[in-house]
Parts: sequence; C-alpha cells; structure tokens
Amino acid sequence: MSTTTTTQTRQAKKEGDISSVFVSLSGADRPPLPDRFRAIKNSLISGNEEKVIASWNRLLKQLLSENEIIARHGSSVIPTLEFANLESELERLRSEIKKRGVAVIRGVVPEAEARAYKSEVEEYVKKNPTTRAFPQNSPQVYELYWSEPQLKARAHPNLLATQKLLMESLWHTPSPDAVISTSHPLSYSDRVRIRQPGDATFALGPHIDGGSVERWEPEGYGKGGVYDSVFSGNWEKYDPWNAETRLPAEMDLYNGAGACTMFRMFQGWLSMSVCGARQGTLLVNPLVKLATAYVLLRPFFRPLKEEKSEGFLAPENWIFTGGGDMTSELQGATPGHAQELNDALHPHLDLDNTVVHMPEVRPGDFVVWHCDTIHAVDKVHTGTSDSSVLYIPVCPTTETNAKYLVRQREAFKNGRPGPDFPGGKGESEHVDRPGPDFIQATAGRQAAGLERLALVGGEHAGARAAIDIANEILGL
Repeated sequence: MSTTTTTQTRQAKKEGDISSVFVSLSGADRPPLPDRFRAIKNSLISGNEEKVIASWNRLLKQLLSENEIIARHGSSVIPTLEFANLESELERLRSEIKKRGVAVIRGVVPEAEARAYKSEVEEYVKKNPTTRAFPQNSPQVYELYWSEPQLKARAHPNLLATQKLLMESLWHTPSPDAVISTSHPLSYSDRVRIRQPGDATFALGPHIDGGSVERWEPEGYGKGGVYDSVFSGNWEKYDPWNAETRLPAEMDLYNGAGACTMFRMFQGWLSMSVCGARQGTLLVNPLVKLATAYVLLRPFFRPLKEEKSEGFLAPENWIFTGGGDMTSELQGATPGHAQELNDALHPHLDLDNTVVHMPEVRPGDFVVWHCDTIHAVDKVHTGTSDSSVLYIPVCPTTETNAKYLVRQREAFKNGRPGPDFPGGKGESEHVDRPGPDFIQATAGRQAAGLERLALVGGEHAGARAAIDIANEILGL
C-alpha cells in the first residue's frame, strides 16, 4: 500500500460512522503489512541497535514500577482542577498533568447549561430521524457536527479560555520562530455521544488516535522527528509536549475514515451528564511518555518463552529482532485505522490494570487527554442513566490547522460532516440546522474561521507569523 494522499489533496471520505475508524468495530480483516515496513523499521534504528536494546530494558523496568502505582491508586492519579482557579491549579499540577497526559477540569460550563445541551441534541435528532448513528438500530454515537448545542459549546468563552490555558501552560516550542500560536484555539467539529444504560455495542478497546503506521513512517510523524529520540535509543529524552516537532508531521497518510489531519494537542469532551466508572465513561492509560515509547519500540522485540509462562515479561525473555530477523509487523497498526492495543500484543503495559476510569464527572466538566494517550470506553454501560458528551478537542493555530479549517468551514456552511469524518449528505437536509450566523461572539467566530484572528500582544515571532498565515489561508 502506498501513501497516496496528503493533508492538502484528499478525496472525500466514504459515508459511514464511528465503526469505520476501528478494525475491531468494523469487522475488517487486518492483512500483514507490506514488506516496505520491514525496511522502514530497519532504517529507524540503524546504527543504534545496541542503544535501542539498552533503552528497551530501562523502559521495561520503569514501566513495571509505574504500573504498580496506577494499579494501586487507580483513578485517583488523574489530576483534577477547578475552572474557577484554573491558572493557579495548572501551575500547581503542571508536572503531574505532563506525566499523566490527562486531566479533568470541573465547572467549565455551568451545569444547567450543559444539561440543556443534551436535551437540545435529543430534540434535534427527534426532528431529524434520518440522522446517521452507531449502531443505527440502537444509537449511542451520532454523526452530528453542526447542532446548536455543539456550536454553543465550541464557542463558549469558558471553554475557549480553558483551551488557551491548557495549550500555553503545558505545551512549548524550543524555537521562538516555530510557526504556531496557542493564543487562538481553533474549533474542530466532532461527534456527540449519548450512550444508554446497558449498551455493550460502543465498546472501544484501548487505542490511540491520530493515525497508526504513520508513527513509524518517515513521511508521517518522521517528518518532524517527533519520536527520533525513542528510535535512537534514548526514550528518556523524548518530550511529548514539544509542539514544534509535530508541526510538519503527517498523521493521516491513508485518508482513514476517522484519522485526524488537524493537530489536536488534546482530545477532549464536555460532559452533559453525571457519569462515573462502569457507566459508559472514558478510560485512559495515564503514562503518556512511557506508554508511547513502549508502543513504538514493541515491534523491534519478541519473546522467547510463550505468554503466561514464568518470566514471560522479564527483559531477558525479550530479544531484539533487527537486521535479517526484522519483520514488517507493527503490533495493532493498520493503515487508515486507529492504533489498537491489547494484552497479547502489548503485554508490558498491563492494560487490564493501568487503563483506569476517569473520576466521576458532572455536566459542564471538561475532560482532556494528550493526543498520544491510550484510551478506551467502558465495555458495558452498567449505570442507570445515559452517559452523554460532546467531543471537543484542543487545537492551536498552525498552517496545517488553518488549511483544515477552510475545508471545515465549507462543510459547516453546507451541513456536511467535517473533512476528517465519514462523508455523505450529513445534516445538509436537517430541519433547524443552524448556519455560521448562529455564532455571534468574536472569539467563537474566530475559532470557527469566520472572523479574522487578532494579535493579543506578547506573541513570539513564530506565533505572529502563524496568525498572519492563518488569516491569509482563511481569506480574512
């Protein structure tokens, strides 16, 4: 399979739903990867083989220690902040959030307002029974992108302020000339989940979004050298929060049904209901740096003893498979789909014990997780009320994001799904679908690409350039 698309030239995506994103949900076969991936793998670690082996052994030791902490403390390791004191709490919890890669910000939108969003979504669906959903006979995730509550939430001043603070406090660029601005969050239109009690269909296992095989490909994440330190045998120097390396990266080389071409610093959702553990909520592996390094290095090692045998996880049981022993396999990675993980493929992550539930959330709470974070969804919703969220990620102003925003803005005007999502007529014929004029506030219109971005003062040279370039691309 060749890389036939880029973020600038793409075909419209086929009609579908969220199951199209995952091999495990779609039922698609996962054929062996082409031999060129064997060559890519050899090239990645060429000249650093001994360093990679040593780093793998250090990583397994560190993982064992950190996994025990998570297994012991569970959800309590996830940082929780209050919107009312967000700036000071980000300062206080910065190192812990950067280690965990995930956080809950409480009270971002007033509770009554967030509860009302769900009622408005349900009314919109009732007026438009042709709305595509997964599964269609018992909807849990709706292919909705442009309903009034979604537009109101994305443009909410508290949410935009939260996104700005998260980006500025946690991400960085080593060079002041890096063409990126975090002062203007850009909107990314995503779906709605209203998961009903008893549901077992929307059972997403552990996965990572933002592509799969692209993480190893030189024309993917390799363009910015995002993971170079991992492949050179020094995973400790890998910085998940360096935005500069991600600017040129290509996250979707195969026009995948749900692969994201916009740089999302965080994925996120705004809760519209009360939701706790085993009630249809999100689970995360709160070790973003260690887990990422493990996923990247796992394809270079294989066990000698069989699984479940004594000493199976011990470093001495895992041998390096370089040179002539190299295979094309990238465990859980399939072109055009999300990266999926499980205990058989990634045993040292101890996913059964380290993928933990989010703390209980209430309507108006905002949950965010780093774009490389392993995450999953409750296999069964055992609660007594729905688990409802609006998916809203956190996106900076970059050239790539502005180019995407142009295409998304056109989809907004026409009521079609956003460019990253399964295509079709979407909401183009929906009753009471709002248009761009529905968004009135300046910050919300700027985020949606409807109004010119303005300098706020104090930006470095690269940030000023990013704003100028974005305005030019958006024709504003």
